[in-house]
Amino acid sequence: MLQKIDELFGAKIAAADGEIGRVKDLYFDDQSHVIRYLVVDTGTWLSDRQVLLPPHVIDRWDRDQKSLAIRLTRKQIEDSPPIDAHRPVSRQSEQAFHRHYGWQAYWDGGGMWGIAGFPVVGTALRKNARPHHGHNQRDDLHLRSTHAVTRYGVYSSDGAVGILRSFMVDDKSWTIGELVVKTGHWYSGREILIRAEKIERISYDESRIYLDLTSAEIEQTANFSVVPIAPEL
Repeated sequence: MLQKIDELFGAKIAAADGEIGRVKDLYFDDQSHVIRYLVVDTGTWLSDRQVLLPPHVIDRWDRDQKSLAIRLTRKQIEDSPPIDAHRPVSRQSEQAFHRHYGWQAYWDGGGMWGIAGFPVVGTALRKNARPHHGHNQRDDLHLRSTHAVTRYGVYSSDGAVGILRSFMVDDKSWTIGELVVKTGHWYSGREILIRAEKIERISYDESRIYLDLTSAEIEQTANFSVVPIAPEL
């Protein structure tokens, strides 16, 4: 089932022995369009560092209470390798992070999540964990902040479509299924859903998302994908 990621922002994170903070961002893989980590703001508990939580540690998502229960203790999180809050997350940092917990790396194997097509819980991954040998600089900087790309311009092959407002994410596989785009005057400023598979490329230099669609093709399907417009932040 697709969920709007806005529901996750500000959600409380409950470890096995107490609350650790709230979700402040999501990091997605810009090669496969999958949410790889929740970024947690721990307040003053672990200052000046990011806490990253992969989806497979989530035990329960209580949408009514806006909280996520996870399969980790506060001590495990505190002892994890620090991720610098002021620098992009590199593959080397991820390797140290996964080794600490004994998790199978999602980049090892043919599935979306390494050995599987969906996030597998950590206890199952330990049985299949294997080291990742070598490092390629091209592996770096593949994780992108959902906050950072929100408000990027969205362009069809023949012109501007609108502004990216959010993402719709599958709550099982954590793949980005659709983009929520606020259109310009050509569709009365409404928000429409566009399949993520239609992304041709993302230009971070230009702050633009280019689609493999024409404006006419988008208009032909817009009536089936219009969603209520959200208030400006």
